[in-house]
Amino acid sequence: MYSENDRVDSFLEDLNVLSPEKLELILIIRSLFNKASKDLIEDIKYGGLVFNQSNVLIGGIFPYRQHVSIEFSNGVDFSDPEELLEGKGKMRRHLKVFNTQDLEQKQAEFFVKQAVKF
Repeated sequence: MYSENDRVDSFLEDLNVLSPEKLELILIIRSLFNKASKDLIEDIKYGGLVFNQSNVLIGGIFPYRQHVSIEFSNGVDFSDPEELLEGKGKMRRHLKVFNTQDLEQKQAEFFVKQAVKF
């Protein structure tokens, strides 16, 4: 069992069958969110694992065929001196992660910590 939320559990179990390597990456990213704040509520929405804080969606993790995307609802307002965040929408920004090395190179923890502070 991965979570107390049955929908999250089912999502992660399915991912384990379809793509164990993506599951490993998603579990690492998930731990970054959970380490950054104990107040996050996990759910499944838009085809991925999302995190809510005080009933506000702050971000999520979404598996794609070639990568995993870490989405930040207010990413446009983040400090991003190296311009690592991608996206051109009004508010949302994301990181494309292809492997565990990308998490450090793209400073995933730095952005997750910003997400829980908005």
